[in-house]
Amino acid sequence: MFTGIIETIGKVAKIEEHGDDWRLLISAPRLDLTDTKAGDSIAVNGVCLSVIDIAGSEFIVDVSAETLSFTTISDFKTGSHVNLERALRLSDRLHGHLVSGHIDGTGSVMERYPSGRSEQYIIEAPDRLMQYICPKGSISVDGVSLTVNNVDNNRFSVNIIPHTLEVTLFHTYETGNRVNLEVDIVARYLDSLSQSPA
Repeated sequence: MFTGIIETIGKVAKIEEHGDDWRLLISAPRLDLTDTKAGDSIAVNGVCLSVIDIAGSEFIVDVSAETLSFTTISDFKTGSHVNLERALRLSDRLHGHLVSGHIDGTGSVMERYPSGRSEQYIIEAPDRLMQYICPKGSISVDGVSLTVNNVDNNRFSVNIIPHTLEVTLFHTYETGNRVNLEVDIVARYLDSLSQSPA
């Protein structure tokens, strides 16, 4: 589990293709990996990936064909920057919201404009996800825990404060950028339970 509070921005140092799967070498000089070991989870742009190996400030992860087909990792190139967050400890404060790292689909940035010192982003989501997205509800966008401002058909808006702009990839996003979306885990399970036979 994760909180959606990004710890640092890393960089894809190498991509190896193994059939339909990828192996990524991620450079993360500002991420504390001293207590990270093989098998631990790190969210890369919101996608929960298992660490295979660690070498200094770099770590290796494998990405399955399923994950590549369902997330924006397939857009990665050598040099791509990524949001990083290590898995939540049970003793940690929960500053964002509970994020599983299991992506529900991808969306697209449709618009970006200033709002005071912040930036408003309009994001288009797949129709099948909109039932889980509501005003003042939580959503994870590329691993960033955010509050939904407004919903209009298959689009929703989020407000990005200056600090979040600085410490995440949001400052790089322009119209057309694909992003990973994870809806609120509580909404997902409540919907599943409501559709279960009595």
